[in-house]
Amino acid sequence: MATPSAPRPESPHPEAQHTEARLEAQRTEARLEAQRTEARLEAQRTEARLAPERTEAQTTEVSTVSTAFLRQLDDERESAMRTASHPGSAFDGADAALHDRLEELVEADRSEMLDLMLDLAEHPEVAFEEHRSARAIVDVLAAHGIEAQLGVHGLDTAIRAEISGMSGVSGTRPAGPGAAGAGAAGAESAGPGADASGVGVGADASGVGAGMGADAAGAGAAGAGVGDDVPTLAILSEYDALPVVGHGCGHNVIAVMGLGAFLALAALAKADPSAVPGRVVFLGTPAEEGHTGKEYMARNGAFDGLDAAVMAHPYGYDLADQVWLGRRTLTVEFHGHTAHASAQPFMGRNALDAASLMYQGIGLMRQQTPPSDRIHAVIREGGDRASVVPDYAKLDLYVRSQRPETLKDLSSRVEDVARGAALMAGVGVSVNWDQHPPSLPVRTNEALTGSWVQAQRRRGRDPLPFGVVSPILAASTDFGNVSYRIPGIHPVIRIAPPEVALHTREFATLAVSEDARAAASDGAYGLAATVLDALHDPQLATAMAAEFEEAGGAIDVPSFFD
Repeated sequence: MATPSAPRPESPHPEAQHTEARLEAQRTEARLEAQRTEARLEAQRTEARLAPERTEAQTTEVSTVSTAFLRQLDDERESAMRTASHPGSAFDGADAALHDRLEELVEADRSEMLDLMLDLAEHPEVAFEEHRSARAIVDVLAAHGIEAQLGVHGLDTAIRAEISGMSGVSGTRPAGPGAAGAGAAGAESAGPGADASGVGVGADASGVGAGMGADAAGAGAAGAGVGDDVPTLAILSEYDALPVVGHGCGHNVIAVMGLGAFLALAALAKADPSAVPGRVVFLGTPAEEGHTGKEYMARNGAFDGLDAAVMAHPYGYDLADQVWLGRRTLTVEFHGHTAHASAQPFMGRNALDAASLMYQGIGLMRQQTPPSDRIHAVIREGGDRASVVPDYAKLDLYVRSQRPETLKDLSSRVEDVARGAALMAGVGVSVNWDQHPPSLPVRTNEALTGSWVQAQRRRGRDPLPFGVVSPILAASTDFGNVSYRIPGIHPVIRIAPPEVALHTREFATLAVSEDARAAASDGAYGLAATVLDALHDPQLATAMAAEFEEAGGAIDVPSFFD
């Protein structure tokens, strides 16, 4: 009898087989994906471990810049300093007794000025936003009985105040740009409530103008003996700070040098009106950093009717004069056509190519520009994806030069490079100059500079003459726009070692140092003494005006680059 066979297992349904296969495939894929994920994570962990080493190596390589040329400049400066000396002033200026009294008055306000200097440093405000800083200055003026205007000459944070002594010491006003500009513009600049002479008003019967805004009776008392034929000089202060860095350009020191000088002259005139034979204007000038606040103010009458303007700037040296370059800003935009960078690149016109060509063209052009010229550029935009031909690119540029005429020439050459780059790349171009008004180089008045040097020597400093410190070390300032309208000086005063550059955190720290505090008083006396000399010495005032005219006189700043 045959043994029965075991039952044959039932075959799985075909659909179940397919399902199981799919599940197994998914499990396999999941295992592989987990492996790939782990591999990626391990790669990321490895990258994280290696990145600091690579970053450190790159940083070390990038930051290794030779200082040999700076050492060469230092050697040349040290050599020049052994024999260089500024000749000082050839003019008598005010008498020694007045300078003694002026110096005492500067020192009397020293503590108050230093408090303000430190307060400004602790509360930095950038261009056009210096509301707290401006109010602090106006409050100090008010505490001294001087009413000031805030929000004048087209800027919300600009300040103007005036004081007047009595005429009769220095005689008549020198012929010059201020005399020619006096009149309607000067009266308008005097502010609301002042009489037609533009004299400071609101003072007592001593004859000292203590501000503006009083009634006509006050104006008559304040302006006793002061008419439009007397010299009128301005003392300028700055108080805007840099973004992030704060007062890395030392404008907190500039603020109190100018204010301290003005207050000392106001006190001198109050005690003896004949000691200040003319008019002195204090101008708080905002928005110098990256802008041209003084040019906005000038276009709104701030310097009309003035014979000269003075200010000083902290630095790493005591210099009677230094190069300050004129500066223009430029935005260049290139407009092309987009296309697929692989499938149809021939249908595109690459705006980034034009930007690159311009950037390289400027680099090559530098070989044939004067040593004092400077061009800086960044490509701000140049496309979003590598697979798309960029149809838009943008560059921002600064263009600087040592003379207005050479700045105009350089501007024309840079614009030619932009248009040539567009032509080579087959794209359109728009060239937009001066989002803010340009700044001109500083034209220094040597007659006034001599008085500054004499005053600084009295304080134990010895400002070096022009050229001892290399003109290669040059920046820009909107005071240049003032100096091509009226005579002016913009000396620098030491608060830092020479190796500490402006616009750094290190300089901001030194702007509240003991050296900065000494400079605040020394600078205040220097500015006040320079103004006092010009008011008392007709020969100095005449030489100041004559020198300005011989240098080319006033130029039409707003239209110069048209």
